[in-house]
Amino acid sequence: MRPAHIALAALVAALWGVNFVVIEIGLDHFPPLLFSALRFLVAALPAVFLVGRPKVAWKWIVAVGLALGVAKFGLLFTGMDVGAPAGLSSLVLQVQAVFTALFAFAALGERPGRLTVLGMGVALAGIGVAAVDEGTSGPVTGFVLVVAAAACWGVSNVLTRRAAPPDPLNWMVWVSTVPVLPLLALSLLLEGPERDLAALRALDWTGVGVILYVAWVTTVFGFGAWGWLLRRHPASSVAPFSLLVPVFGMSSAALFLGEEVTPLRWAAAALLVGGVALTSLAPKTPKTPKSPKALETPETPETPETPETPEGVADTADVTDVTAPLVPTAPTAPTARRT
Repeated sequence: MRPAHIALAALVAALWGVNFVVIEIGLDHFPPLLFSALRFLVAALPAVFLVGRPKVAWKWIVAVGLALGVAKFGLLFTGMDVGAPAGLSSLVLQVQAVFTALFAFAALGERPGRLTVLGMGVALAGIGVAAVDEGTSGPVTGFVLVVAAAACWGVSNVLTRRAAPPDPLNWMVWVSTVPVLPLLALSLLLEGPERDLAALRALDWTGVGVILYVAWVTTVFGFGAWGWLLRRHPASSVAPFSLLVPVFGMSSAALFLGEEVTPLRWAAAALLVGGVALTSLAPKTPKTPKSPKALETPETPETPETPETPEGVADTADVTDVTAPLVPTAPTAPTARRT
């Protein structure tokens, strides 16, 4: 990856890291499913009227909207709301990288190289160290919901690669239109209209700021930039940057929420950064040269050569490359929550 692209990936990870602090504040203002619905509503409007018509088939927009917007974020926000510690949730959520690799191998035939596998292993070891430091005191239900959210995230990554959207911003805005009504319906059914109305009546400037951040900064810009990177690089190069999210999340939680950053957490951060570096610097597999026997075969009529794809731009017809994560969320205070 070019230095500018590495910087963009790190910036998105930082924004998603701070996002966990923002989510912690948001869950004090809104029920989780209503919060998710408002996030995507504001992300879609008024942008949907400015980005033009969808540039991919509706089946992909609906599929990713349900997997990412309804399933992943609905499960994650609900898991945190029923008591899963936010810091631990940000770490557990990173197993999406494993789910993505498994689903990509099954659906797309992706085979990561040895150095990439090593880098992912080092980064996941960092997550393990941070998980030990964070502890496992959260409710089992919340933990299971966060793991399920990670699996849904992996599904959405593979679907996004299959869709191969040519315009990431257009793609993310239209995907954001899908979850709104399902999430609102689920909120009315499971959280109740009284609780939803009470949250909307108590809306203040803090609540408005939270919604704008999670909608425009982390959803529209974050997902759009991540999708742009995925169109230009293999997911095995882009995906590991999502492992930086807990690093930025723990840092922002320490800065804004007063959470202590222990030596174990620093060790976890070092492993995560080291794993990302190993994966990013993994050399590309060289093309296999033609065998001498092949060169001796009689010439056949030439066929027009297909123009090469410009350097740094993904071939839209190639859907066998891996897919990579689209979006995480970040750590917050590890206290259990229940309204």
